[in-house]
Parts: sequence; structure tokens; C-alpha cells
Amino acid sequence: MTGLASAFRALGVFAAAGLLAATALAAQATPEPKAPQEFVALSSVDPTIIQEMRYTTPHNFVGEPVDGYRQPLCILTRSAAEGLRRAQTALRAEGYSLKVYDCYRPQRAVDHFVRWAQDLDDESMKEEFYPHVDKSRLFADGYIAEKSGHSRGSTVDLTIVRLPAAPTRPYVPGEPQVACYAPQAERFPDNSVDMGTGYDCFDTLSHTDDPRIQGEQRANRQKLKATLVAQGFVNLPEEWWHFTFKPEPFPSTFFDFPVARRSVAGH
Repeated sequence: MTGLASAFRALGVFAAAGLLAATALAAQATPEPKAPQEFVALSSVDPTIIQEMRYTTPHNFVGEPVDGYRQPLCILTRSAAEGLRRAQTALRAEGYSLKVYDCYRPQRAVDHFVRWAQDLDDESMKEEFYPHVDKSRLFADGYIAEKSGHSRGSTVDLTIVRLPAAPTRPYVPGEPQVACYAPQAERFPDNSVDMGTGYDCFDTLSHTDDPRIQGEQRANRQKLKATLVAQGFVNLPEEWWHFTFKPEPFPSTFFDFPVARRSVAGH
């Protein structure tokens, strides 16, 4: 009887192990969420718009590729993408192109930003992106939040490039950093026209109408803003690069599907 009981106990252990393995496999097999049909890859609407998707690279304020960005792809609601297409048509007639840095942003990426902001010891990219801001102030000063309009799918970060577009050299992790508000010739090279600061510059100089920004830099900001406003976009006053198409198809939904071609396959 003892041998029989031991055998049953062994069978029970094996069965439990098999159940756990099956559960793990089922979890791995569970497909990730896909985008609603209203979302598209921007390239399918206008392939001429330049894409430099910063969060798939280490050249951003976090200093590493951001969670949820699987491929360097701009995904937006179709209405926002069509608005950019119209803006691009107007700019190309004048010898310019739009360039997008970020489009739809999954909630898991926002969560990554929040975790990074709470780690006060990680200041690896401070000298370029937030030299004047104490990291402990990023939430209070509004640079980081637990929710982002980008996750609703109709917000885009972008700039203007003069055509023909000069190439932008790859970022080399660990290279010397220059403040994002330094003169254009000194900060990290970007083929954008001079906007007075680089992208994602956590500084009041990034405010679209900051009075210290004058001359050509101010004119470039106003050109970007006027072009996009004419197509239904609204600028965030604290960031010259940040625009949201109105009315938003999903004004209160924060999505978490990954930035990947499979998320919009067939749309």
C-alpha cells in the first residue's frame, strides 16, 4: 500500500507540474492586443513623411529603447494621419517635409517613463535633455505624467525638415552630451530646421511662444504650428513639437497595443 500511495503522490506531482507548464504555455500563446481598425501606419497614408522614431533607440531622455516600441513605426488614428498628409502636401510645395519623432504611445511605455522618473539615481541623459531641471521635479513640473494623450492615438511629436533632407547620423550611446537648448550647431545634429531647442527638451525654452525664442527659430515654430492648425491640430503650449488632432476619435481611451506592424496589419 505504501508503494501504491507513493505512486499516486508522484502522479499528482507530475500532473500539477504539467498543469503549470500548460498554463505558462497558454499565457505565452495569448495574443497581444491589436489596434482598432481606426488606427493605421502613417506610411500607408503618406510615405513621404520622414520618420525618426526616437523611443525605439537609446537616444531619448530615458537612455534606452522604451517598452512597447517594437519597430520604428508611426501609428496614428486615420483622421490624424490624414491631417498630417494634408499638412505634408502644403509643406512639400514650399520645399519642406514633416518629420515625426513619436506618434501613438502604448501605456506600457508611459509606465516605463514613470518608473524611470521615480529612479532619482538614473540621470544618465540629464546633460542633454533636462540640464536645468531637478529630476525630483519632473512630475510636479509636468514633464512626466501617469497618462499621455499619445496613448489615445491622435497626438504626434514632429518637426520640419528642409528638402532635400540631409541624413541624421546615428546616436552613439555614451557619447558626450550637449544641452538641448545649446545653439543648433553645437547640440546633437538633427536635420530639422532650427526650432531653438532639440526634441524632448525639458526646459521652458521649449514653450512654443517663449519670448526668448526670436528670429528664424520663432518663425520656424510658427510655420509648424500654422501648418498643422490649418489641418485641425492643436498645439500643446509647453512643447513646440506636440500636436493633437481634434476631434479625437478616442478622447478617453488609453491603448496598450505595441508599436509594431502586426498591430495594424490589414488596416
